[in-house]
Amino acid sequence: MNAIFKRPDSLTDRETHFCPGCTHGTAHRIIAEVIDELGIIDDVIGIPGVGCCVFLYHYFPIDVLEAPHGRAPACATGMKRAQPDKIIFIYQGDGDLAAIGTSEVIHAANRGENVSLFYINNSVYGMTGGQMAPTTLLGQKTTTTPYGREFSSEGYPIKMAELLATLEGVAYSARVALHSPKHVLQAKKAVRKAFEMQINKMGFSMVEMLSTCNTNWRVTPLKALKVIENEMIPYFPLGVFKERTGKDFL
Repeated sequence: MNAIFKRPDSLTDRETHFCPGCTHGTAHRIIAEVIDELGIIDDVIGIPGVGCCVFLYHYFPIDVLEAPHGRAPACATGMKRAQPDKIIFIYQGDGDLAAIGTSEVIHAANRGENVSLFYINNSVYGMTGGQMAPTTLLGQKTTTTPYGREFSSEGYPIKMAELLATLEGVAYSARVALHSPKHVLQAKKAVRKAFEMQINKMGFSMVEMLSTCNTNWRVTPLKALKVIENEMIPYFPLGVFKERTGKDFL
């Protein structure tokens, strides 16, 4: 019988710590598949943030530098400048990147640091108890917005893919989703593009991935997939917001 499915070589054979229904594991898999396909496993270094991203070193058989909360882009900057021939990828959640780490990512992106960022947006602080995140949707209930987020007091959800796309140093900025096979395939193409941009020394790349957190959303895993489709995508539209070509590179 022909095998049609196998674990990527760039993923370890280890039981996951993620909640059942979480799509962090899907993000891990497509990143690992692209690493395998590009043949870069011996050159990759991962820089995870704090939160559900923190155990990256359990799942990828690569060198990993654990960053303080929000500081993964700064750590990636130092690592890339110290070892410019390595392929550096950052892996952060919305609370880590878009709250405490906002200044870090904006300045790393604006400098055009030649690294690849994979950003998990599940609209909530996942590991720390389900508090409101910078990406929490208007009306969404969290442990710190029990009646739903209000723009008059908590402001609006931050659209990081669009925000970073305005910066000159950014080579690639895209938003994808992880809630269906079709969208996972599209997400994998974006991940590959982000790695290729770095390999070709084009500058900073970011792929925002709309992901589930059914535990803190307090819905079933199946319902969480519908939340992405019906609630997240209307506010966080999918697409490529910037893609640099060779002739654009300065």
